[in-house]
Amino acid sequence: MMKHTVNSGTNTLLQFPCAFPIKALGLAAHNPAEIMLGIIRQHAPDTPRDAFRKRASANGKYISVTVTVNAQSRTQLDAIYQALTGHKHIVMAL
Repeated sequence: MMKHTVNSGTNTLLQFPCAFPIKALGLAAHNPAEIMLGIIRQHAPDTPRDAFRKRASANGKYISVTVTVNAQSRTQLDAIYQALTGHKHIVMAL
């Protein structure tokens, strides 16, 4: 397995492959967990369903979803973030 070290634009170095947590937020009515599952599966198809954790906001209006992917490259992470932030029902991705 090949490892890559990438400077992410900050003082943090990422070594690939690595476990990388991704969080997204959306309105509960739009089922952000299913949206995120679909996007993650497009870019990291081996991510198991039980790797996804969701949490409702205090009033239940929003759902945050966190998944840790086995990231293979910076390009893969960029593609995931572009797909998440480009989706009309995802409010924010971290």
